[in-house]
Amino acid sequence: MVGRAGQRAVVVRAAAEAEAALRLAAGRGLTLLSAPGAAGFLGASGWRALVARAASAVPGAPFDDILCCGAAPGYVLGALRAGCRILVLDSAHPAFAAVEAACAEFGATLLAERPPALDLHGVNLRKPKGEALLARWLDEAPMT
Repeated sequence: MVGRAGQRAVVVRAAAEAEAALRLAAGRGLTLLSAPGAAGFLGASGWRALVARAASAVPGAPFDDILCCGAAPGYVLGALRAGCRILVLDSAHPAFAAVEAACAEFGATLLAERPPALDLHGVNLRKPKGEALLARWLDEAPMT
């Protein structure tokens, strides 16, 4: 299980985007998913800062966050040290099983693929069309 059961995921690239998504979710559980391979260009501490800013802007909003490490197991290990608890690593990587074991020791979850998500890249959540797109995504049948 990723995050809370039935929780929808959105791909965010900036704190403002994450904040808007949490506000529009209006208390419904949400998973903030990084862009593909974000651990390589944003870094785990950058992701943690983005998530912390969104959390402080929308206090009490129920959400989880997932950092994508692409095919780089070293990024997963660094993300664990930074406090990330749900991560994605390409399952085809030969070190996947060893990295998964390390995640388990930290109480973290390693996913073999990115969960289905609405990518907010280019979606203006301040406009009615953007809000409606996110609302439809959040209102779809729960994911299992």
